[in-house]
Amino acid sequence: MAIYVVMEPPRSRPDSDPVYVRDGYSLFAFLLPLVWLLWNRLWIETLVFLAITLGLGYLGEQAGAAEVAVAGFSILLAIFIGIEGAVFRLWAMRRRGWTEWGVVEAHDREDAEARYVSESLAPAEKPVLAVPMRPGAPQPRGTDTGAPELGLFGYPGRN
Repeated sequence: MAIYVVMEPPRSRPDSDPVYVRDGYSLFAFLLPLVWLLWNRLWIETLVFLAITLGLGYLGEQAGAAEVAVAGFSILLAIFIGIEGAVFRLWAMRRRGWTEWGVVEAHDREDAEARYVSESLAPAEKPVLAVPMRPGAPQPRGTDTGAPELGLFGYPGRN
């Protein structure tokens, strides 16, 4: 199963659908990083990629480094873009005003969309009222919230 980050559109574009960004390695981003960056409209990341690539070429030419070393650094850069491509897309979307709804685990994009819709249409959980406590007073029964607990303390999150 894959992990999808669900990004909701900004308020200025209410007619847009949510975008599901799959977290994982992108083979296309590794094989053709410049094309992949341009295809996903990652303009700042494209400029940084070009600057690093041209800088590597210039340093390789000035230092008289072997072409193998420059090619090796270029391959490492392509591997990095393949690994972190989804993160670059999320950064760009956040810059454009998109908000992160949450994370969905699904087999494919359609399954992720179905899970997002079912969770977003689900009724809100009933709020738990806090019982005021006095120091030294016993805790009243029936205050178990049913929330998951880790060790001695509960932690917030979805069930």
